[in-house]
Amino acid sequence: MSKPPKAQSYSGSAGGWGSLRGISRIERSQKAKPAALDTLRQLNKPGGTMCTSCAWVKSAEPKPFEFCENGAKATLWDLTSDRCTPDFFAAHTVSELAGWSDYELEMTGRLTTPMRYDPVSDHYVPTSWSEAFSAIGAKLRTLDPKGVTFYASGKAALEPSYLYAIFARMYGNNHLPDSSNMCHETTSVGLRKVTGSSVGTCQMEDFEHCDAIFYLGQNPGTNSPRILHPLQKAVKRGCKIVVFNPLKEKALTEFRSPQNPLQMTFGKATKMSHLYLQVRPGGDIAALMGTCKRVLERDEKAQAMGVRRVLDTAFLDQHTHGLEDFLEKLAATSWEELEEASGVTRAEMEAAGDIYADSSKVIGIYGMGLTQHVHGSQAIGLLVNLLLLGGNMGRQGAGCSPIRGHSNVQGQRTVGITEKVALAPVEKYREVLGLETPAEDGHTTVEFLEALIAGTNTGYIGLGGNLARAVPDHDRVYPAWRTMELTVHIATKLNKTHCMPGKASWLLPCLVRAEEDIQATGNQWVSIEDSFSHVSASKGKRKPASEDLMSETAIICELAKATLDPNPRWKWDAWRGDYARIRDLIAQTYPEQFYDMERRMHEPSGFYRGNPAHERIWKTQSGKAEFTTPTVLNACGIRDHPGGMHLVTLRSNDQFNTTIYGFSDRLRGLEGNRMIVLISPEEIVRLGLHEYQEVSLVTEVGDGIERRVSGLSVRAYDLPKGAVVGYFPELNPLVPLEYHEELAKTPASKGVPVRIEV
Repeated sequence: MSKPPKAQSYSGSAGGWGSLRGISRIERSQKAKPAALDTLRQLNKPGGTMCTSCAWVKSAEPKPFEFCENGAKATLWDLTSDRCTPDFFAAHTVSELAGWSDYELEMTGRLTTPMRYDPVSDHYVPTSWSEAFSAIGAKLRTLDPKGVTFYASGKAALEPSYLYAIFARMYGNNHLPDSSNMCHETTSVGLRKVTGSSVGTCQMEDFEHCDAIFYLGQNPGTNSPRILHPLQKAVKRGCKIVVFNPLKEKALTEFRSPQNPLQMTFGKATKMSHLYLQVRPGGDIAALMGTCKRVLERDEKAQAMGVRRVLDTAFLDQHTHGLEDFLEKLAATSWEELEEASGVTRAEMEAAGDIYADSSKVIGIYGMGLTQHVHGSQAIGLLVNLLLLGGNMGRQGAGCSPIRGHSNVQGQRTVGITEKVALAPVEKYREVLGLETPAEDGHTTVEFLEALIAGTNTGYIGLGGNLARAVPDHDRVYPAWRTMELTVHIATKLNKTHCMPGKASWLLPCLVRAEEDIQATGNQWVSIEDSFSHVSASKGKRKPASEDLMSETAIICELAKATLDPNPRWKWDAWRGDYARIRDLIAQTYPEQFYDMERRMHEPSGFYRGNPAHERIWKTQSGKAEFTTPTVLNACGIRDHPGGMHLVTLRSNDQFNTTIYGFSDRLRGLEGNRMIVLISPEEIVRLGLHEYQEVSLVTEVGDGIERRVSGLSVRAYDLPKGAVVGYFPELNPLVPLEYHEELAKTPASKGVPVRIEV
């Protein structure tokens, strides 16, 4: 048998000089002007601009630099000096551009002029704003509202998001899927089911008091680096971090703070995790059950010895429901079953349970590695089970804290971008706007794609994003996308979705958050909600990339005016001219959460809109926090299949969702090529492969549709048995549209059954 190859890795730590070099490289590639550095200086600070990268909190006591590597990259990417002008579009057909990579398209720079697709010449051609609005409005009037989708990416602020939601409903539907449908919707559904709240219960100060943090399925080094600072502080005061993740992510093993020149230059990196469980894809349910099993054993020993119990029995009696059923399931499940389903050993699960039992205050953090599974909501439920056992919900230093990826994606849901009528403020819409909300639920992103493939979705308006590239099943979705009667894109840079125009298609270039938004009453403030349910003010101060750009808010107002019949209560011109009037609408629509919004959003860390579960008020069917009794031990939808492997898709260190900044996945030691597949050294030997061999991945779901991605280069990486890993969105063609989370319909991109072919 051949010797296993050496697993590739990064020898440095997260943060440190590597982060500064990464920022410097993007600054050079985008040729950002010196004023961009002033934007970075004011980023996430009172009076400044909220970052468009992650949804981390604005500090009440900001450090000199309140941005991370990815936040700086996102800002510099927005403030590039490159311009994608009408001359560029005159030189390239859309068919040609469709063959360009994600990176090449965005490197053309900022869009400068509204553009209309001309199917005769296969070019985007310049147009005027008045022509664009008039033509789009006229076309929307001819389409059945039931066949038009209003999609929202996660970056739009609360003001345009609120208007976008009412525009769709005034038009006649609730088709308001957003990027949450693709990523974190399982939290909105699964967490609400067990705590009564669709968002996390923690506040920033909880990180100053916790004894342990259980960290599942999230890579802070790439997706939310600013969280590393409070994690580092917690570790230094003795908090223990327990990680559940198939990959050994560098940011969860060691970190050097770029805010600390001494540590950067002379000091040792901080060792971040105390225990690291490399679960197999979907293995979190079983690993958490094993942890709970150990907690119960420790509680029984404590009872026998007459010392403080591990279980918080007073809390369990008063605040929870369903514990007995869960305990019966635990008792009936053997350690052997848990080891097989989780991919980790009994000793590892017991060690995790011991850390929990020895801690009085525990926080659970998770990301899409936990949620993007067929049974992702059950995985969330098991994490909540663990927290409930010790009363670690709704008190200082404890709670559940999902990490959002998009800036303001949580806030968009808060102010009405939802396809579910039950979650919309129907009565307030009637009272405040005289708006009768359509009675039928709209469709999720998956349901939109199903309608698209079926030919019943005829129109699409995209408030940002690159949805066609981000979704599953490219080989089925791409051909259908161009059959729509109308596609409208509110965008800052060119991307793949724009290269799949409908029969009538428009590019409407908008401002980025860091740019001035001058309306009738001057430069406008907008507001953003973070992962902790705090709402903060943001103002852009840079000169726009083109004099011909409009804000997202202004574009929505003009589209609505061109599409809808006049109504004296729908004051689109007034709302466009003064965003404070939109905030007044938000406050009237959500008075308990957004009262006095205009003043409170300017507080140093914004205002907290509240969360009943944080106060131990459970808006569930039973009126209590619900224990989950799992029906499966692994969150993957298909466990037994001939290939025996499960694909996990992920982002690189040089990436924000579908935006590719470059080809350096520094924190994993991978450079230059995104068409790769990571496999453990032992699996490479078992499968008779060798490093850098070219292979194909083929999906195995048994629906008769071949899904294949070829031209992938094998790399050895430290992974559990049965796991293969590759990049999003390149491997999205392997994710079946129908392979999604059972309740939320989020694509199950972290556990796709595949086989490897040579």
